[in-house]
Amino acid sequence: MKHRGRHRRRRRGRALRAALAGAALALTGAATLISTSQATVADDPGALKPLTRSTATSALRLAEERVPGPWLDRLSSAMGRPVDAAAVLAGTDRRLREAADCPRADRDALPVEPAATRAYCWAEADTRGLRPGAVTTSGDADDDGRWGGKRVILSAWSRGDGPDAGGTARVAFIDADDPARLSYAWALLAVPVDEGRDYRELRSPVTGMVWYQDKLLVTAGGPDGGTLYVYDVHRVHRAGVDASAVGRVAGGWSAAGSRFVLPAVASYRLPGGADAPRLGGISLDRSTAPDSLVASERVPADHDRPTRLWRYPFSDDPARSGLLATDAAGQAPALEAYETRTPEVAGVLSYGSDWYLARAAGDPDGRGTLWRQDTDGARAARCGADGTRRCWSGGASPLSYWEETGEVWSQSGRMLFALPLASVGRSLD
Repeated sequence: MKHRGRHRRRRRGRALRAALAGAALALTGAATLISTSQATVADDPGALKPLTRSTATSALRLAEERVPGPWLDRLSSAMGRPVDAAAVLAGTDRRLREAADCPRADRDALPVEPAATRAYCWAEADTRGLRPGAVTTSGDADDDGRWGGKRVILSAWSRGDGPDAGGTARVAFIDADDPARLSYAWALLAVPVDEGRDYRELRSPVTGMVWYQDKLLVTAGGPDGGTLYVYDVHRVHRAGVDASAVGRVAGGWSAAGSRFVLPAVASYRLPGGADAPRLGGISLDRSTAPDSLVASERVPADHDRPTRLWRYPFSDDPARSGLLATDAAGQAPALEAYETRTPEVAGVLSYGSDWYLARAAGDPDGRGTLWRQDTDGARAARCGADGTRRCWSGGASPLSYWEETGEVWSQSGRMLFALPLASVGRSLD
């Protein structure tokens, strides 16, 4: 498999790649008129406020903990030699449908402005009882946008309702080489237990996910809240028993219906305490040197405190591929941090000096707002006859920037969609 440990550095603020050829999708659901109850203009969050006090940034330090090597070796010995992401992609057995073939109710989850230029939907039967989570791509994994020569999208889903619900988390490995034929296979996210003699499910909705080099970093809420789990895409196990159980079962190993299992190889934890944030959305920023992981917390709209945004640099040590830079104490300090008055942040993206925040809708049928903020102010797209800023999708709305193509990927409801980052700038009021 082709993989470059060293990534070409691009200068901050370089010109974005041209948007995909062709006109924007004629998505009838996205053109639905916005109801009066959604038309109230969201409060302008204003400029980002840098956090410079050491007491403010110390709460953002992550403590790294590796899963012991003997645990992983013991699991491999019992389950068989691990495979890698290429084997998962070779076993895709399910299809996503293009937007034109998706139900109107599903297309209603797409943003109004800026409009998606590519969109796909999941089959209801394959996602029943699941809630969508974060998205990442091979554009994060390698700066040429491919992994093993393929374009790949990873989409996280979990069981349970509410931001703090537990449940079984899984990831769809999507072969996106052919834009007209996206196929995928499921892989369960697991955590080794009993010194590697078994594994349990990741009991969490996945609110953020970044595939960087050979590692997949996943934020965990719910019972596993406050933790950033790390998975190795070269360490994927096959589950030979098709059952609803998770872990060792009679006759072998089961992954709740998935054919593949990723056991965690490491984790990062926040210090905890009353003032500590809970990790929400994350994404990769390739406009920094070194590349960095940006993070946000999700503060409810009825809480009278700002939302924190921050970033961690990735390690440039070849022996620590895909891991964060840590100090002598094994902790990853935040490189920079800000406060914003934007609540309910469901997705975060940083590129150059701009931060993009997807604010979730205030009700299940409403629409969210996509803000672009910096230290000078904030702007958002307007749509509808009354000029409301609630033009974005209302659901999970993670944000992942595929630098090689210039696209932002997200998902809401059963819709997976993309649009050029340049179109966000054009849509701002």
